Amino acid sequence: MKESHVLITAPEADYELIDSGDGEKLERFGAHVLSRPDPQALWKKHDQALWKNVSGSFTRDEKKGEWALSKDLPARWEISFSGLKFVIKPTAFKHVGLFPEQSVNWRWLSSIILEADNSRPVESSTSSASSTILNLFGYTGGATLACSQAGAHVVHVDGSKAAIAWARENAELSHMGKNPIRWILDDARTFVKREIKREKKYEGIIMDPPAFGHGPDNELWKIEEHFLPLVDDCMKLLTDKPLFFMINGYSAGYSAVAYENILKPLVIKYGGSIEIGELTLEESGTKGVSGHGRLLPCGIFARWSRD
Repeated sequence: MKESHVLITAPEADYELIDSGDGEKLERFGAHVLSRPDPQALWKKHDQALWKNVSGSFTRDEKKGEWALSKDLPARWEISFSGLKFVIKPTAFKHVGLFPEQSVNWRWLSSIILEADNSRPVESSTSSASSTILNLFGYTGGATLACSQAGAHVVHVDGSKAAIAWARENAELSHMGKNPIRWILDDARTFVKREIKREKKYEGIIMDPPAFGHGPDNELWKIEEHFLPLVDDCMKLLTDKPLFFMINGYSAGYSAVAYENILKPLVIKYGGSIEIGELTLEESGTKGVSGHGRLLPCGIFARWSRD
C-alpha cells in the first residue's frame, strides 16, 4: 500500500523560513538571517522589507557562487533544532550544514527505532538489543544523530572528510560523542560492497544521494548510472526483519514515484507499506486560510517500513 504526503517543517525557536520568492529564500539560523538562491521559489516575495537586513547572502552567476557576509557574522555558530544541536557555517556551495526540511523524516526514524527497541525481548547482549542503521551520504549527521538519540547503533558513511568532521562535532554538541556511531570516510558503493562480503546486516538504511559527486579517492558518482546498482546492493544488507528503507532526493529531477518503484520489491518480500511525497518548509509570516504559511518545496522522499 502506498501513501503520498506533503511533509511540513514548521518554524522553531532557532530556525525559521522567514520569506521566499523570486528564486530566493530568507532563513534565520539562531540570531542570524541568511538569503540563498532557491529555484523552487517561483512566486513573489511576501515582504521586500524583510530582505533588507541580512547577515549574509549567497549569489550565483554563470561561473561561480559567492557569499556576501556582514562583518558581525561569525564564521560559525551553534543552534538547537529538532532536539539536536548543529554548527552552522556558510560554505562555498551555498549550504550551511543543515537541511531543516529533514526534521520530519528524523522524527519518523526515531519513532520506528524506539517502537522496535521497546518491543524486543531483553537479551544479555547489548548489541542485539539495539537497531543497526546504515546512513549513506550522511553529510553533517542529522539522520545519524536522530537514530542514535533513539538508541540505535549507526554506521555513518560519507565521502567528504570535512563533512564527517562536521557531523562528529554535531554529535559532541548534542551530547552523543560517546554513542555507538561508526564514522566511515569512504565511497558509498565501495563500502556497501565490502559490507556484503563481510556479511553485515542492517535493520534500517537511509540514503540521501547527490545527483553528482566524488568519493574520497575521487571516485565518480553519477546518480543516473550508479544509484540503482547501489540500491540493489543495499537490499542485500537488510536483515530478515528490516525496519525501514528511506531514500531522499533533491536535485536529480526524479519523481517520488520513481523512488517508490525502486522500493516496491521490499513490499513484495517483507510486506509493509511505502510513503512518498515532498519535503517542505513553512514560512513563518504568511499564515492563510489553510492554517499554515506558504510551503517551499525542498525535495522528495520515499520510505518503506514494515507494518
